[in-house]
Amino acid sequence: MSIMNNLYKKLKVFMLNNLYGMITCKEFEYYMPFYLDNELSDMKQTLFDRHLRVCRDCHDYLAAYQRTVEMSQAVYHLADESISVEVPENLIKAILKARKR
Repeated sequence: MSIMNNLYKKLKVFMLNNLYGMITCKEFEYYMPFYLDNELSDMKQTLFDRHLRVCRDCHDYLAAYQRTVEMSQAVYHLADESISVEVPENLIKAILKARKR
């Protein structure tokens, strides 16, 4: 581990444990869905934003989570557009024939 990474981790732990008004990474993860849905109180929003500025790991985690949600929504919308409500007649016949056996 580089000296800078080691220093960053020590500073992060110190800040999260000793500064007033800091939430832990576990709390950050808990509040994340509420943050994304704009459902945090002003106080919780402030604490969340403060943690986001201090913790590079949670910042990166949130960015990856947001990308995952966006990709999932895009795939979901594509799937909706490409679904056919008509079932081919030959498929229906094959299923009925197989059921008779």
